[in-house]
Amino acid sequence: MIFDILYQDEHLIAINKPYGYFVHRTKLDYQAETLVMPNLRDQIGQYVYPVHRIDRKTSGVLLFALDEKTQRILNDDFAEGRVGKKYVAIVRGYTPDESEIDYDLINDRGTKQSAVTKFKTLQHTEVPIAAGKHSTSRYSLVELSPVQGRQHQLRKHMSHIFHPIIGDRPHGCNKQNRLFLEQFNYLEMLLHARSLTFTHPHTDQEITVQAPLFDEFKRMMSLLSFHNTF
Repeated sequence: MIFDILYQDEHLIAINKPYGYFVHRTKLDYQAETLVMPNLRDQIGQYVYPVHRIDRKTSGVLLFALDEKTQRILNDDFAEGRVGKKYVAIVRGYTPDESEIDYDLINDRGTKQSAVTKFKTLQHTEVPIAAGKHSTSRYSLVELSPVQGRQHQLRKHMSHIFHPIIGDRPHGCNKQNRLFLEQFNYLEMLLHARSLTFTHPHTDQEITVQAPLFDEFKRMMSLLSFHNTF
């Protein structure tokens, strides 16, 4: 796998992570070969240091440091909420124009953590596909900005307000996921890390890295009659 490099200098590298790739080896799948770190290391001939993570099922901007000092600084920036993160997702139903979800989450260790997600609706659509007792299906294209970076935060928060992300398992809607498989032969999750904005650890310059949508996300936007403005 050759990753699309979005940004690179002597201290940092950012790629557009495809769906289905773990950042590094994980207990979720010890045998997985779809790993970013070893493949990116081989691609650029240099070790990379993770500064944040995005889910295997999520595509988009993934940033790495190229040395340990830079890694430590950026780890702190992410932990302290000094990095701006924007995602786009397609969700079930019509979402409000904008809102804030303030809902604590429980991590894998059973610890309750505060979590806030801001979102705004970019577009609504209604398509002539029957779903349950309804003759049509409604969806929203939303921009999501997590204030924290809790595990599965966006997926859990959108499920909490009854607008689950299409393709999400286990937090999504099984009926919708089955509909997308049957109607569109689509299995992936429609969540994409669109951009990161951060202060460069060594130059103090504000950097924004944007990741274009993958073809499958754009295909679903077209099939659902969303206008692609990205």
